[in-house]
Amino acid sequence: MPTVLIIDDNAAVAIALDVLFSLHDIAALRASSPEEGLALLGSEAVDLVIQDMNFTADTTSGEEGVALFREIRKRHPDLPVILLTAWTHLDAAVDLVKAGAADYLSKPWNDERLLATVTNLIELGQANRALSTRLQRERRARRELEQNFDLRGLVWQDPATERVLSLACQVARADVPVLISGPNGTGKERIAEIIQANSQVADGPFVVLNCGALPSELIEAELFGADAGAYTGASKAREGKFEAADGGTLFLDEIGNLPLAGQMKLLRVLETGRFERLGSNRERQVKVRVISATNADLGAMIRAGTFREDLYYRLNVIELRLPPLAARPGDILPLAIGFLPRGKRLHPSAEAALLAHAWPGNVRELKNVMARASLLAHGETIMVADLGLPAAPAAVSETEPDRDAIAQALARAGGVVAQAAAELGLSRQALYRRMERLGIARSA
Repeated sequence: MPTVLIIDDNAAVAIALDVLFSLHDIAALRASSPEEGLALLGSEAVDLVIQDMNFTADTTSGEEGVALFREIRKRHPDLPVILLTAWTHLDAAVDLVKAGAADYLSKPWNDERLLATVTNLIELGQANRALSTRLQRERRARRELEQNFDLRGLVWQDPATERVLSLACQVARADVPVLISGPNGTGKERIAEIIQANSQVADGPFVVLNCGALPSELIEAELFGADAGAYTGASKAREGKFEAADGGTLFLDEIGNLPLAGQMKLLRVLETGRFERLGSNRERQVKVRVISATNADLGAMIRAGTFREDLYYRLNVIELRLPPLAARPGDILPLAIGFLPRGKRLHPSAEAALLAHAWPGNVRELKNVMARASLLAHGETIMVADLGLPAAPAAVSETEPDRDAIAQALARAGGVVAQAAAELGLSRQALYRRMERLGIARSA
């Protein structure tokens, strides 16, 4: 039950207010002097104060009320205060409202208006306290993360990012595979670096392989290495990423692009730590922490038969879902400012434009926008026009396009792969790889 403190030397006024509040489930405390009222504020939990402006007989200046209000505001800066005043004290009451009083009411007051004011202020105060508590908790959690873990200089402020970071740091020292999911450009590799930096193999190598940046026939050689003559052009033996990452961490980005043969070999390495180079029968042993990332819907790929279910569960011991930038708006301005060179600053209108943009390209797009704006800005302040943001950005799919989506895009583009790839948010090479994997024939 909310509690109101009534500070008034007129017992009849205090009793009338007490009765009014009790009929509406509001508890009331009464004090007949400023000293008694301040003492109750120091010992009781109070949601709101209603105070008179005069407490001494034959005094009408309102100075006592002003002094009481200022002392309450000094000790309890966020506590709402309603002033009860006669018309002769109206100017003093108005001045106190300008100084932070919540409202003033003249005697005799209107019960309906008083109740509405008190109820609204109590609800607002409770909401503000809840917000303050949440912000304090978030600041405390942020300080603990920064003090206890190596965050590799990551810039963030949004609670959604903090939740991902907290879980990443929590599981970093566990020797289990981690899958980081989320749209392209959200910073999945940075999360992988943080896991590595706080793991038991932090001093070991951190090796990165983007499975979507290589032709399917070369991915296995990149992962496991190859002996000379293992494939056309392999004139000498080469070390694979697993060997390079021995004693450290291997980060496999766009894991959904790994061909089925490579998936089977990867599963065996995860289970046994053993593998053979392409073209070799000699088994090699490694100790590698694997972190993988994807922007694809691996569940849909499993149903389509293009991704092994047993590998999915082996990689997905811990999954970290990194939201798109638009879903963590608290990160936008800190990141934008962090991307600016020293001496540059954002105009408030530019800040508003950054917050209003949908960011289909996520953090990568934001970084490029700030780099371009820094070059185009005339002077130290970056304006809206310098950002070059479209008025209505096109939506970009956050999931891996399936066979039907690719076929429809190709049909709309008249078979022009470059045009279809742009519509799907892919590079031409990435679309070719997906067409090959899904068995979609190239146009003549």
